[in-house]
Amino acid sequence: MGEGEGRPPPEKVPLEKLDDCTWRIPKYKQGMRVPGMVFANQALLEKMQTDRTLWQCANVAHLPGIYKYAVTLPDGHEGYGFPIGGVAATDYDEGVISPGGVGYDINCGVRLLTTNLTEQELRPKLAQLAGAIFENVPSGLGSRRKDFNVSSGDLDRLVTEGVQWLIDRGLGWAEDAEHCEERGCMKNANPDKVSATAKNRGLPQIGTLGSGNHFLEIQKVDKIYDERKAKTFGIEEKNQVTVMIHCGSRGYGHQVCSDYLRIMEYAVKKYKINLPDRELACAPGSSNEAEDYFQAMACAVNYAFSNRQAIMHWVRQSFQQVYHEDAEKFGLKLVYDVAHNIAKVETHQINGSKKKVWVHRKGATRAFPPGSAEIPADYCAEGQPVLIPGSMGTSSWVLVGSHKAMELTFGSTAHGAGRMMSRSAAKRKWWGGDIKAGLERRGIVVRAASTVVLAEEADSAYKNVDVVADVSDQVGIATKVARLVPIAVVKG
Repeated sequence: MGEGEGRPPPEKVPLEKLDDCTWRIPKYKQGMRVPGMVFANQALLEKMQTDRTLWQCANVAHLPGIYKYAVTLPDGHEGYGFPIGGVAATDYDEGVISPGGVGYDINCGVRLLTTNLTEQELRPKLAQLAGAIFENVPSGLGSRRKDFNVSSGDLDRLVTEGVQWLIDRGLGWAEDAEHCEERGCMKNANPDKVSATAKNRGLPQIGTLGSGNHFLEIQKVDKIYDERKAKTFGIEEKNQVTVMIHCGSRGYGHQVCSDYLRIMEYAVKKYKINLPDRELACAPGSSNEAEDYFQAMACAVNYAFSNRQAIMHWVRQSFQQVYHEDAEKFGLKLVYDVAHNIAKVETHQINGSKKKVWVHRKGATRAFPPGSAEIPADYCAEGQPVLIPGSMGTSSWVLVGSHKAMELTFGSTAHGAGRMMSRSAAKRKWWGGDIKAGLERRGIVVRAASTVVLAEEADSAYKNVDVVADVSDQVGIATKVARLVPIAVVKG
């Protein structure tokens, strides 16, 4: 089964309740080096207990060099090896890197743009704008943009230089890179470590949404919870129009993961690493196998940043096309771009001292606090924007990073709603045409490459993202800034 497909757990995982939203998995089986820590309310926890989420969390706790505990976030659900909504930090010198701790869609992530339009001002042009975006931004399985061609040499430069490569070629504004995690470019990317198959898969897919849970939404601000922080991020008022882009590294990243999982399976035997699940295949961080994966992963990370950059450029062009005015007139400023599937070298305070670690975030958003050197200078006093997309037709959230996240989750919080139901089960239960009609009755314009995807991505197939945001806020691993709701959805 693919990531997110639920299976019953092979054993009952014991839990100790610490408070209403914090649960501890004790070191109940031989080989667990640390406990597990789960952040969820009762309802979210009960769903996790129906699949392998908690079992996978306990398995992650077996990884060599892991610190403190294996983390499962409020949106946690079963994944490949690690649960989706999982975080783990391993020692830089003694720990391991596991591709399952990043996942197949490397740097699946979200970027948010603000505009100076209100819903009332946009509504007369909304259907036309959604149509223009649907035409300009290819979506669907295997989608490609016909009039944007890059050579294999261009692709290698793009994955080395990240979003700046596109900005230098007119696909963006000079300030865009400042508002991306990693400034839109991980520095250790080495395309020599990426297979020809991965490159061939990625070559035609720059600037494409793909399918599955990826989307592009035109949204409006529904509620503002912290006016000062919202204003700093460019969110000025209720009913202000925003645009959210959610996608990843397409076939390029998927192939990188597939290639290196095979390599890591051999590495586990080579380095005599004992694991409770072969899907946790890993290698010591100092090994050639891990170094090669990390450099290839960085290429996929930069591919995904660039993919969202190109899509954002074509969104701006779509506004220009519909209104016959320069895009700058409508604001269309990038608030932030966050990665949801990534491994990084970071320094964290652990047991009273600073430790250099490999942080794996798998379906998790970095949530760094005010004063962090890694976040844009204009946000430094407030903290890092955290973007949590909802399921189709529901809300999405802007939160902000916190010091509590640094204490509890290695500076991380949830990344989305998290699936309640597998895609195959959703297709059996709903018909895409009914889902589309239901959204349109609520005033949401829908443009989709496939009605099958609409069924797979039905709102009821997901957990309630408002509850996920509430738990993050209650625990303090990110605090609420604004709630956004869709007025148009573009899906693959």
